[in-house]
Amino acid sequence: MIEIIIGEEIQKVCPGMALGCIQARVKVESSSNDLWQEINSCCDGLKSEIRIEDLASLLRIKDGREVYKKLGKVPSKYRLSSEALIRRVLQGKGVYKINNIVEINNLISLKSKFPIGSYNIANLYSPISLVIGKEGQEYKGIGKELINIENLPVLTDSMGSFGSPTSDSERAMITTDVNEIVMCIFSFSGRTDVKEYLQYAKELLERYANGKNIETKIIGITADSLCLVL
Repeated sequence: MIEIIIGEEIQKVCPGMALGCIQARVKVESSSNDLWQEINSCCDGLKSEIRIEDLASLLRIKDGREVYKKLGKVPSKYRLSSEALIRRVLQGKGVYKINNIVEINNLISLKSKFPIGSYNIANLYSPISLVIGKEGQEYKGIGKELINIENLPVLTDSMGSFGSPTSDSERAMITTDVNEIVMCIFSFSGRTDVKEYLQYAKELLERYANGKNIETKIIGITADSLCLVL
């Protein structure tokens, strides 16, 4: 698996920071009807269980928002991707249709409330570090203009920053020519349930993306890293 570490600066701000990582060879294509049925069922459940005004108080979202405040970011302007996605569902706007990997990513995020990013391994360079964005840093977001990543938690390699719990850059985006990915679960709440959702990710990738050669790793700063090959 590609090497991923959590930087000391993030550790100081968020002692409970953890990353759940899954790397796999996949087939990227349009999502099947069965996958969309799972997504729509999950969305219906969220709309019956959560009020939009209570969204920011959900534990995993609340913990992330608190870290953003410590970093000097306004969490209502730079929302966690999980919060933004669930908010969109509760507003009746549904989930964007992109491809099976993006939809699997979104389904896991909807269920877990964790921000999740999926990246094209071919456009990344080991090692990858989760760090705090520096003054003046920005990148071109997927379907967006330049995103100010200053003081955001960002995934960075030797070529620069490419992903965050808020929004990812175009460099490592998932397109139909991608054949190997790494998916990262960002937890500001420690390791709790991260292993469960890595297993869920493995099952979805096998079921809906012909997932092969799957490896997972939990990187936490409150205990020794746990590496699992599933």
